[in-house]
Amino acid sequence: MTSFSDRSKVTILGSNGHLGHAAMVAFAAAGWSVTGLGRANRKPVPGTTFIAGDANDLAIVRRAIADADVVVHGLHLRYDQWGNGRAEAQLQVVLDAMAGTGKTLIFPGTIYNYRAADRTISPALRQEGEQPRGTIRIRLETMLAEAAEKAGFQILILRAGDFYGGGNADDWYGQAMLMHLARDRVYHLGALDLRHSWAYLPDLGRAFVTLAEKRQALGKFKNFHFAGHWISHRQIMAAIEAGLGRRLSVRPFPWWMIRAAGLVNPVMRDLFRMRYLWDNEMELVDPRLDAMLGPDATTPFEQAVAETVHALATARAA
Repeated sequence: MTSFSDRSKVTILGSNGHLGHAAMVAFAAAGWSVTGLGRANRKPVPGTTFIAGDANDLAIVRRAIADADVVVHGLHLRYDQWGNGRAEAQLQVVLDAMAGTGKTLIFPGTIYNYRAADRTISPALRQEGEQPRGTIRIRLETMLAEAAEKAGFQILILRAGDFYGGGNADDWYGQAMLMHLARDRVYHLGALDLRHSWAYLPDLGRAFVTLAEKRQALGKFKNFHFAGHWISHRQIMAAIEAGLGRRLSVRPFPWWMIRAAGLVNPVMRDLFRMRYLWDNEMELVDPRLDAMLGPDATTPFEQAVAETVHALATARAA
C-alpha cells in the first residue's frame, strides 16, 4: 500500500502569484510536503520549502519538481506579455521538465477559451475564443493534451472564474470595485442584474488539493470546471456593504478610463478587450467536480466577500 507520505509531495510553480500562494496554503493545511518556486520568497508559508529561481530555466524547474508527485502550474505573465509565443514558451519549459516522469501536472484553465454566447460552460463544450487571449489559452491547452498523450505524465486542468480573496490588493476587488473605498464609493463591473463566475481563492486552493488526492482515478488528461460563486453584480455590491458594515455610493465602473488608458498602456488595452466577460453571463458548470468536492467545499458568498473586503480595508488603513 502506498503511504500518505509517499504521495504527498507537491511543487507549486509560481508560488508568489495569487493562485500559487493559495495552493501553497491549501496543500500545507492538508498535510502535504510543499515546495514553492519563484524568483524570491515574497509570500512565505509556514512549514513549506522554497526554491529561488527562474521558471524559464529548464534545469531549475527540473530540480524544483524532482521529488514531487504533483506539480501545480501557478506561473503567469503580465497581460501584455502573452503574445509573440511567450505563453507557449513558458509552458513548454514545464512540459519538457515533466516529460517521462509519470507525475501529475495541475493546470489552471480560464473562461477565455469560450465565447460569450456559450452562456453555460461545461467541460464537454467545444472551445472557441472570443478574443486573441482566448486563442492563446486554447493553444496552451492543446499543448497540454498532446503532452498527456505522448510525454508520459498526467495532466488535470482546473478551470475557474475571476479570482478574489486571499488578501490580494491587486485583483478586481482592490483595483476596480473598491478603488475609491476611501471616498465611500464602490463600482459594479457589469449591469447590476447580470451574474458572473467568481472563484474565492481559499476554496480554489482546496479544489486543487482534492484533484491531487484523487488523481489516480482520473485518467491521464481531464478538464474540470470550478463553479465557485455564480452571483450578480447587485449581490456583490450588497455583500461588500454588509462586509464593511456601512452604506456606499454604488456606481458603474468607468470603463471609459480603461479604454482611454489603453491608447498608451498595453495592459489597459488588453483589459478593455476582455470587458465582454463582464457584459455577458458565462457560467462554469461541472456536476462531476461538484460531487468530488462535496457540499461544503465553497465558502458562503457573503462570508467570502466580508473576509476579502475586511482584509483590503485593514491593509489600506495600515
